[in-house]
Amino acid sequence: MATQSGFKRYEKKYSLTKAQQRIILAGMQPYMKKDAYGEYTICNIYYDTDDWRLIRTSLEKPVYKEKLRVRSYGTPTDNGSVFVEIKKKYDGVVYKRRVTAGANEIQPFLNGICPAEQYDQIGQEILWFQRFYRTRPKVFIGYDRLAFAGIDDPELCITFDTNLRWRTTDLDLRCGDYGKPISGYGEVLMEVKIPDAAPIWLSRLLAEAKAYPTSYSKYGACYCYDMPGTAARANDKEEIPCA
Repeated sequence: MATQSGFKRYEKKYSLTKAQQRIILAGMQPYMKKDAYGEYTICNIYYDTDDWRLIRTSLEKPVYKEKLRVRSYGTPTDNGSVFVEIKKKYDGVVYKRRVTAGANEIQPFLNGICPAEQYDQIGQEILWFQRFYRTRPKVFIGYDRLAFAGIDDPELCITFDTNLRWRTTDLDLRCGDYGKPISGYGEVLMEVKIPDAAPIWLSRLLAEAKAYPTSYSKYGACYCYDMPGTAARANDKEEIPCA
């Protein structure tokens, strides 16, 4: 394991049409610029228990929830860098803890067969999570992202995700970023990520574009609408909707 990092911030999602995206892109030009990477593809493998405990808990909208995923930017090679992440949400605040590893190290790491002394604090947290939940790869989710950071406030991030896709086979990031479309989010999924309150200019711009927050979850959408045997639950009024 190499680099470690952590994040604490608020995250809001917005389901947009292309027309709304154009309004927002034009209005944010004086305040935002493309981040260091600009446009790229994100690939994720979401891990869960055999009975889908993590996503089922998440969809109940508890005060605290957590999940485990492995992420890469593009399709990695065997030694290419990927991130192993625990993402937690408590009382509306998102906390992300992650370590960096080679793609070929992921399963030995999560299976706990590598020497424990080579891991830092965050690595130990991930191993504890894995020992408690005993998760395994469940879903691949990929999408194409356009990312911006604030000119004066680089901690303000706005991203636009399109071409959301998923699969439940070949659950290894080295297998490529293919998959079938994820439905139900509109044409563009925008995320606003900020450590505190949104600036006034952004609030006004969202109002101008008639963009309103949504509780859409990529992983939740796959579970609710696309997994075999779950569609009926998504349409049952007594069940919890995707969040």
